[in-house]
Amino acid sequence: MTVAIPAATLIVLRDRPDGPPEILMVERAATMAFAAGALVFPGGRIDPGDHALALVMGDRDLAPRLAAIRETIEEAGIAIGIDGDVEAMRVALSGGASLGELGPVDPTPLVPYARWRPSHVPVRIFDTHFYVARLPADAPAARVDGTENSRTLWTTAAAALTAANRGEATLLFPTRRVLERLAEHVDTDAALASAARWPVRTITPWIERRVDGDWVCIPDDLGYPITAEPASWAVRG
Repeated sequence: MTVAIPAATLIVLRDRPDGPPEILMVERAATMAFAAGALVFPGGRIDPGDHALALVMGDRDLAPRLAAIRETIEEAGIAIGIDGDVEAMRVALSGGASLGELGPVDPTPLVPYARWRPSHVPVRIFDTHFYVARLPADAPAARVDGTENSRTLWTTAAAALTAANRGEATLLFPTRRVLERLAEHVDTDAALASAARWPVRTITPWIERRVDGDWVCIPDDLGYPITAEPASWAVRG
């Protein structure tokens, strides 16, 4: 059995006066082994430094939140839960510094939203914690890292789904399901309320054979408006 790689991702939301909130997404570089060219939320592996800092802070369960904070700085130039010069933080992280070396970290702005662990991915399997957080009022403009990602963008959930339906963007199966859920939120407060209302349980999609073919399915009691998709449509890594 393939061992899942622990990972974390952060859904950063910013409110608009005339519509649903925008979501920070990055486009994966075409050269990446996993999810090449796909639109995703900033995130990545939970590394040893994240575990070490969590232990220093007295709670080993903080490691995924800390990884999400670190990865969002690295990939998009947005810092949540830590103050300072974001570009200086990126340089320090790229040089091998740990998140804890950058200054005091407050992981409380990150609210658990979901956890996905697919069981069938062609390249590798990730066990990913999803968090949602509000964009700080003084945040700088997002900036692409130029290595793992080729683009950053702010988009509504509905617009990202429409782009994928038109063939203008690629969304992995978990990302599509999460965006469909996010599309129901009228503002960031609603997204945070949803995160508090629904339990976070690890989702492992399964294949269900139906009269019209195979479908990829997820549980129907975790707040997702769409819980099945034809396997021939699903993008799985």
